Amino acid sequence: MKFIEFGFEPELLEGLDAMGFETATPVQIQAIPPIMEGRDVLACAQTGTGKTAAFLLPILNELTRNPNEEGVDTIIMEPTRELAVQVDNQLEALSYFTPVSSIAVYGGRDGHAMEQEKRALKRGASIIVATPGRLLAHLSLGYVNLKTVRHLILDEADRMLDMGFAPDIMDIVNQIPRERQTLLFSATMPQQIRQFAKQLMREKPAEISIAISKPAENILQLAYEVDDSGKIPLTEKILESNKRLQRVLIFAGTKKVVRELAASLKRRGLDVGAISSDLEQNEREAMLQAFAGGSKPILVATDVLSRGIDVKGIDAVINYDVPGDAEDYVHRIGRTARAEASGMAFTFVNAKDRGRFRRIEELIEMKIRILPLPEELANAKPRPGGGRGERSHGGRGGRRDNKRGGDKPRQEAKSEAGNKRSGGRRRSGRRGPRKDGGGGER
Repeated sequence: MKFIEFGFEPELLEGLDAMGFETATPVQIQAIPPIMEGRDVLACAQTGTGKTAAFLLPILNELTRNPNEEGVDTIIMEPTRELAVQVDNQLEALSYFTPVSSIAVYGGRDGHAMEQEKRALKRGASIIVATPGRLLAHLSLGYVNLKTVRHLILDEADRMLDMGFAPDIMDIVNQIPRERQTLLFSATMPQQIRQFAKQLMREKPAEISIAISKPAENILQLAYEVDDSGKIPLTEKILESNKRLQRVLIFAGTKKVVRELAASLKRRGLDVGAISSDLEQNEREAMLQAFAGGSKPILVATDVLSRGIDVKGIDAVINYDVPGDAEDYVHRIGRTARAEASGMAFTFVNAKDRGRFRRIEELIEMKIRILPLPEELANAKPRPGGGRGERSHGGRGGRRDNKRGGDKPRQEAKSEAGNKRSGGRRRSGRRGPRKDGGGGER
């Protein structure tokens, strides 16, 4: 289906044409019509399916056709700062020829940005893209009026609930008119998401489900059984043996491991960047731009980058640690093989992670090929308690790093307003639409 078939306003079609977008994805084909009809939508669609444009385009079309002159019209909530920035960038590109104004509201920058956000919120920007904790911090100060909101969008809803944002979200929702349109997009649809949706939506929302939890067929998935003490040498060996890998993303389970691995790779003379919650937001953005631009061809990160971040040309993903949730594996390796390209995914499995690894294979309904260790590592003496010869049923032990890099949960939200290190960003002028939609999904 072509975008011109949806009946969009000419200004919106002009933006799509400038970006080179012609054909809609399945989630866009299914979601755009009911959204344009004003129905609530409950959609199960993972990153990379084009879901961002699926909810942005009909909202932009409505605001172009029927502007809300009274104040804030649309709230889009995102679980992390990176996703808020990415959606705001794509929104800017799509809305370039429309009269719609927008701002991203998220913490982690200098205090000057908080004042910029305050001015935009009081003035009433058409669309607010926000992390829950940051928006709640503004609301607690009493100058934000959400009584004019007509559209509420929750993106990556499952992740927001995992991060403990449900109370924050409900505090925000309670300040928005009940007679509104609510759109909820989630990569997974467990019962808890359905129950949450019932609290927010009118009866009988349009339900959409796009095939999930299956990696792209053009990702070559490989694994090594390796003790923790062999992971750094194995990472170095993979990078040195595969010179054609121009851009590699490495996921580690904790920020401590991120620091250790990045430091080790730098000692080997490799250009390596690292992203975790240890960095300020502007530092994280600069690091991600360096990776996307190629000046840092190797990036080590926690799961803050596992969803939603679309950097083109990633040749391989290395799971230095097996993720605690099988779904996260799909999101991690989905950073490669984007837009019909091919890619590789390596996963390091120690003895205690074999149970997690089996659950991944069950979820994706395939056996991942186990490669033999390089000879020099295979002959190394394993560390006690983690050798390859031990048997373990694994288990879920350990905590996922979902909260790292996201906004603060509700107990810290109100204090955030006075934190000198918090802040937001207000765009200072328009840029032309980019063909990649500002780095986001199509």
